[in-house]
Amino acid sequence: MPKIKKERMEELPKLNNTLVYTQFDEDNPAPKGEWSEKVFDNENPIFLELACGKGEYSIGLGKLHPENNYIGLDIKGNRLWKGAKRALKQELDNVRYFRCFIDHLPQFFGKEEIAGAWIVFPDPYLKKERKRLTSPKFLKTYRKVMKPDAVLNLKTDSTELYEYTKEVIQQEGLELLDDEPNVHKNRPDDPRLSIKTYYEKMHLEKGKTIKFLSFRLNP
Repeated sequence: MPKIKKERMEELPKLNNTLVYTQFDEDNPAPKGEWSEKVFDNENPIFLELACGKGEYSIGLGKLHPENNYIGLDIKGNRLWKGAKRALKQELDNVRYFRCFIDHLPQFFGKEEIAGAWIVFPDPYLKKERKRLTSPKFLKTYRKVMKPDAVLNLKTDSTELYEYTKEVIQQEGLELLDDEPNVHKNRPDDPRLSIKTYYEKMHLEKGKTIKFLSFRLNP
C-alpha cells in the first residue's frame, strides 16, 4: 500500500465525521436505530449516498438541503477520506461518512431509519447482475432499513444500467417518479442534478450522456 494511502487509512477513523466498519465491535457497537440521536443530534431525515466514492454528492446535497442529514457510504477508505476532509473543511454538520459494505446495511441501521438514497455513477457490472446496486437483491436489502415511502435516485452514464433499472422498476411494480434520459441537455438548472462528481466530469468530457431515474422503493 502506498505511503500516502496508508496514512489516510490510519487517519480515517480519527476524523470526527467518519465511522469505520471495523470500529463496530462488542465494545463499540454500531448506533443501529440511533443515528439521529447519537451521530447527528437531531431528528432530521437521513439519506444515504451509496458507493459514494469521494463523497461529492453528499457534500452537494448537504449544502442544498441543510434540513436533511446525509451519509456517504463506501468500502474504499482512501476515497472516503477525501470526502470527509472536504466536508470538515466546509463545516457541514449534516454530512457523515461510513465505511462498510452496502449489503451489510441491516447490521448498522434500524428498520425504517433511512428516508431514501442516492446512487451516483455506480459500477454497472454489465456481466454481474446481482452486483448492480439497483438489482432486486439490493432493493430487498434497502427495504430492511428504509421508510415505506423511501425514494431511490440513480444518476448514471451507463445506458445499460439505466435501461436495466427501468425494467426492474416495472417488474417490481414500483412507482417511477422521474425519468430523464439527458440531464444536462434538458435539466441544466435543476440544482440537485447539477452537482457534478469527479467521475461525472470525466464522462462529460468523453461526450457521454448523463441519465437520471427516481422511483419509490416499495410498490
